[in-house]
Amino acid sequence: MNSSSTRINYSALALVSAWTGVLVVFSFWMSRQAYHWLPVQASTAAPLVDGLFSFETALATFVFFGVISVMAWVVIFNRAEKYDMSDAEPIEGNTRLEIIWTVIPALIVFGIAFYSVRVNQKLAVLGPMEHIHRGDPIEEVGGFLGDRLPAEQVEVTARQWSWQFNYPAAKVSSTELHLPVDKPVTFRLVSEDVIHGFYVPAFRLKQDIIPGRAINLNLTPTREGRYRLRDSMYSGTWFSTNQADVVVESEAEYNSWLQQAASQPLQPGLSDAVAEYKQRQAEGARGWPTVVPAPAPMVNVPGSNQLPHNG
Repeated sequence: MNSSSTRINYSALALVSAWTGVLVVFSFWMSRQAYHWLPVQASTAAPLVDGLFSFETALATFVFFGVISVMAWVVIFNRAEKYDMSDAEPIEGNTRLEIIWTVIPALIVFGIAFYSVRVNQKLAVLGPMEHIHRGDPIEEVGGFLGDRLPAEQVEVTARQWSWQFNYPAAKVSSTELHLPVDKPVTFRLVSEDVIHGFYVPAFRLKQDIIPGRAINLNLTPTREGRYRLRDSMYSGTWFSTNQADVVVESEAEYNSWLQQAASQPLQPGLSDAVAEYKQRQAEGARGWPTVVPAPAPMVNVPGSNQLPHNG
């Protein structure tokens, strides 16, 4: 009896170990696949964020299929006989089992928390964010907020429903964001009306823009291409049109663009919301109540408004 029970226990242990190994391999494979679900990596922050996402995908895969496996085993091999209406044997006071199902979830949660904290600490080093009240006179120098930042700063103004990018050092304004590759850039984010969200999926960083505050955001683009800036916060009727192209290019191309832009006269920038609102008014359709879009910003370079080539 004891020898038979020992053999059964060893067989069950071997089966569980083998299946656990299969789940580990499958979870690792899923963690590698998770990288393909995201846009291209175009900033120094992207690998850190993607690594955390991959880690969480592996853990979630292992836990999900582990739980499903136990449920399937119980349903298939431990079902009551047909017409068996008796109650199952009550089991209580299993200290070992209670410790196991308490310790394992706790370790998983602590693991995720530890990894997340490390990633956030590295992101803080790569691009610390600073909130400054716009009403502080020390920050309003020379017509631009936060001139104490490096000369390569870009002032980003969000409004309903358009983006405007000012380059104070070059005296250039645009509705298309241009950045040099592999060069740290400091953004000063401000909003003229409601809360907006500065979000470029390829950069992996998202920052809410709060009215009445100037918020600093640092990042370093690492891949040339054309990407898409989106408003990640719902900001009203034409929220979905509040987008802009982001062009990451070589430093030589970037400097050439700045020089050409500086020679251009001011003109209305891109604003799909303004165009659609004017069309709606011309057609005489009242439709739903809405906030009148802010006038198109006056810029040197209206830029383009097209789908991104690289995510």
